[in-house]
Amino acid sequence: MAETIYATQRLDHLGIVAGICREIDLAGQIDRMIGPTDRQVSVGEAVQAMVLNALGFVGRPLYLTPEFFANKPLERLLRPGLTAEMLNDDSLGRALDTLYEAGLTEIFAQVASHALRLVGIQHRFVHLDTTSLSVEGEYAKPEEPGVVRITHGYSRDKRPDLKQVVVALLTSYRSALPLWIQVLDGNAADTHTFPQVVEAYIDHLQEGEMPYLVADSALYSEDNLQRLAGVRWLTRVPERIGLARALIEAVAAADMHPAGQEGYRSLEVCTTYGGVRQRWLVIWSQQAEQRERVTLQKQVSRERGQAEQAWKGLLRHEFVSREAAEEAVGRLAGKWAYHQLEVRYREVAHYGRKGRPAPGVAPQRVGWRLEGEVMERPEAIAQAEQRLGKFILATNELDAERLSTEEMLGAYKGQAVGPERGFRFLKDPSFFADSLFLKSPQRIMALVMVMGLALLVYALAEHKVRTALQAHGESVPNQVGKPTQRPTMRRIFQMFEGIDLLVISTPAGVQQQVLNLKPVHHQILRLLGATVEKCYLDTC
Repeated sequence: MAETIYATQRLDHLGIVAGICREIDLAGQIDRMIGPTDRQVSVGEAVQAMVLNALGFVGRPLYLTPEFFANKPLERLLRPGLTAEMLNDDSLGRALDTLYEAGLTEIFAQVASHALRLVGIQHRFVHLDTTSLSVEGEYAKPEEPGVVRITHGYSRDKRPDLKQVVVALLTSYRSALPLWIQVLDGNAADTHTFPQVVEAYIDHLQEGEMPYLVADSALYSEDNLQRLAGVRWLTRVPERIGLARALIEAVAAADMHPAGQEGYRSLEVCTTYGGVRQRWLVIWSQQAEQRERVTLQKQVSRERGQAEQAWKGLLRHEFVSREAAEEAVGRLAGKWAYHQLEVRYREVAHYGRKGRPAPGVAPQRVGWRLEGEVMERPEAIAQAEQRLGKFILATNELDAERLSTEEMLGAYKGQAVGPERGFRFLKDPSFFADSLFLKSPQRIMALVMVMGLALLVYALAEHKVRTALQAHGESVPNQVGKPTQRPTMRRIFQMFEGIDLLVISTPAGVQQQVLNLKPVHHQILRLLGATVEKCYLDTC
């Protein structure tokens, strides 16, 4: 008599990931764009497997993907017939090659656009920023056009020892969904790459879709503003521009008007820069002023300590001439922003013997010493205090009814919600690409695109949960057990730890049962929708 065999497989939160992938038809869309192949595992399925691996947050590199899936229910997460051994590094690597050849940005833009239409998300603002990703290994300078150069550059990770690539990310406002991801040379500068990324994104937009572009001050230059004449933009004005600096120092917070958000005041002016007419919004933030005042006080105190130490060194020195002493004083004082020297020059005669020299004896040589002290520059400190808590936003949208000052401030503050949050996600140490290592720049570019798709799936799931909770007036417990309507998806994933699939094999057939589902799990699955819920049904 045949025995009954019991086995368990780990499902955890991966059913949510697989359900969102199915809902947006991730694998199907990619396979249709790629076209027919003779692969055992389709490119779309390979991408979904990499997304599942990435969102497993176990830090496994690609070549250990079979190990990751060894105890997972692949028939639920991908499709029946697939085995963990089929998802080896050779299969995934060749899938990355095929993705690169098909056009990475085009594939990502198509999948993201389809997902947003499916979920019904409209975005009036898009946020642009860049970051760097460290890359290990040696890579020759690419000869093929369009292949990024993996090289040293300014490292946001504080790892100048490692080569890197730069990643540009466009996200929607509030929902922080990635709309566009592009890999750039490791030494690419934002000032030059921002307009390139924007133009590439615009080329893929459909008629009437163009939202406002929100970016940091790297976008703001004469060349860029003229180049993006057909784009509606909102950005911060760098203080290196003389007019901006003068305006910030001249306008007091008391002269501004409430900006529609507590603790903010603003004053709008119209100007022209780079031949482009625009609205400038001078913003004052009470919280920012308090924070920057503490920073300024520390800077002044630190500079005073450094100045006094350097001044003591000069006081011990004797100079051959007054001109040499004056030159040394000038070099030293020029290093300080908030301090100056009150200096006296003293002539020192040397007679070659001890004691008081006889009357009329000429000195053998004359040296010069310094006396005085380090003093604060009150006018410089006062000028710095005038700038505290202030910055300037600019837009080429001249119609205040279409873009109000309140919307300008709110949209710019969303910069920290969109790309910055996406970059934190991509740089998570438990993500599978904390430091990239693949055999070719093309594969690295493709893997970054897959990372962007993982971010898209994660952000979509989070958006769905939060929207449904608010719509139904429900909540779920946060990390300390208090109710929230805005849980992070990472928290939801944690709540699903320990969800297993029991597989019972008998002569009559195979039965499956999902274990450890509690009421809160059923609530979340219901909120996420039928496609996700199906991944946890016993009869899936």
